[in-house]
Order: sequence, then C-alpha cells, then structure tokens
Amino acid sequence: MSLASSLRSFVPLVIGLAVGGIGVTLFSDSLPGREGTPEARARQLEVELEKAEKRLAAFEGKSGRRSARTVGDGMRDIGEDFLEGRPVTPDDILRATQPVLRNLAPILDRLRVREQTRMTDSMSGELARKYELTGAQQEALKGWFAANAEKQAKAWSDLIGRDGVTLEDLAQESRNVRVDDGLDEFMAATLGGDKLAAFKTERMAERAERVQQEADMKVERLDSMVELDDAQRDQVFGIMARGSRDYDPGMKLDGSGGEIGITPTGDVQQAMLSVLRPDQREAYEAERQKRRDDATREMEALGLSLPPEWDLLDDFD
Repeated sequence: MSLASSLRSFVPLVIGLAVGGIGVTLFSDSLPGREGTPEARARQLEVELEKAEKRLAAFEGKSGRRSARTVGDGMRDIGEDFLEGRPVTPDDILRATQPVLRNLAPILDRLRVREQTRMTDSMSGELARKYELTGAQQEALKGWFAANAEKQAKAWSDLIGRDGVTLEDLAQESRNVRVDDGLDEFMAATLGGDKLAAFKTERMAERAERVQQEADMKVERLDSMVELDDAQRDQVFGIMARGSRDYDPGMKLDGSGGEIGITPTGDVQQAMLSVLRPDQREAYEAERQKRRDDATREMEALGLSLPPEWDLLDDFD
C-alpha cells in the first residue's frame, strides 16, 4: 500500500450520521400525507413522537448517563417545528441527536482507532522495509501511529459533541484528517543522513502526486460545467494546486504551462471565478443553482429543508 494513497477514515462520520438519521427516519415515516385532515395528521405525528421518545429514553438509560438535554428534548422540538410548518434541516437533526453521539463517543473512538490501525500496520511495515528501521525504531513508529490515532479519534469525538457543529463541519474534517499527519517530524527525529534525505524526497513526490490528482480532478469538473479553453485550464490548474493543503512551491507538477504564482487574496473560489468569461460564470452559477434545487427537492421529500449556507460546489474552495 503506497503512502500516497488516500489516508482518511470515514467510519466515525458514517456511524455518527447513521445515528443522526434515527431522527430523519422516524419523522419521515410520520410526515403529513396528502390525504386526511390536519388534525388527524397532527395526532399521528404526536403518536410517532411519543414512540420515538420512549425508544431514545431507553437507549439513554442503557448508556449509563444522561445529558442535561436529551434526544427526546431535541426530537420534541423538531416535532413541534414540523407541526407548525417551520423549516427543519439536517443540522437540526444532528443537534437533536448529539446527546446520543456524546454517549457513544468512547465507542466511536475505539472504532476509529481500530480502523486506522489496519492502515498504519501496513504503513509501518513499508517504512521499516524501505528505511531499514531497527527493532527499537519500528516499535517507536508503531507507538507514534497509535498515539496519533488516539489523538485524532478524540479530536473527532470532541468535534461531534461541540455546540453548534454542522454536518458540513464533519464532512470537511473527514476530508482533512490523515493518519500520517505529523509523520515527517517523527521520521526526521528517527532517521539521518541518506535515509532521511531519501524519505524527504519520497514524501515530496507523494505530496506532489496528491496535489496533481486533486488539481486535475477539479479542472476536469469545472471544464465539464463551463468548457475551459487551454489557457484557462492551465490557470485553473495552478489555482487549484496552490489551494491544496499538500502544495509546496518546490514541487514539479505536470500540466502547468508556467510558474505557479500567488492566488489573489488567497481565495481559491474567487481566483477561479476571475479566470472565467462572463458566459462561463453564468453557466457555473446556473449549475450551482441546479444542484441546490435538486438537493432541496430531495430534502423536501423527507420533510426537511436545505441549510441556507450549504454550497454543493464548495469542493473548489
């Protein structure tokens, strides 16, 4: 397994959203239908709310502790919003289920660490072979990976339990976390001479590959929307490469027709838009609106509304 592979674990996010989806499922099953009187629909929703509260209260009791604000409290508020016709978003569901997620934090931490351990075992073996690590160095490397996994798992659980956290926050964090974050510093303190030089060269090549793939993907995605010309493709490639967390000015990248300079204002989105012609900007905004309209319809089918700050094209940022 190459160190250049994607090194992110989505297990906690999937589990967290699945638990959050308890609220979505329960409420979507009890949403008002087209038939029947408003009074009848309201009574049916109240019945389903009561069942949901009992289930979640039993779950919280089994967890061994209760939060000051329970899932039942959150679901009751959401149910009232449904009855009153007020908008309910996926973030509302997330906040309502946060007490359960906090209670599940130790389990989520263990699952995340176990998933990361499967990847780091392979990485440890590869590094030991490539750089001829001694037995003591191999043990130190495994210990570092284990401690790093624990640290990242705790940070993830803290984020899930943080007041005001959104699904977009969780999605962004899941994209950013890698099990090898900090590895360069550890290896710099472990290796020396030619071995350290070889490690740094390989790591730079791996980061360059990540930047190359990320920039190419975003250029192709934008081209499919607005039909870039060759000069624009080169400009957008440079902007997207600079916007990557792995970018280093010393990298040699394929696809750049000139030196990659500074992104104006440091805003990737605005820099990208500045490259487009007026007709292309119009096409881009039309696609953005189309995707938002599609997502809005999907949410409405569940009785939910799309959070106003959600941007379905934010991968260009």
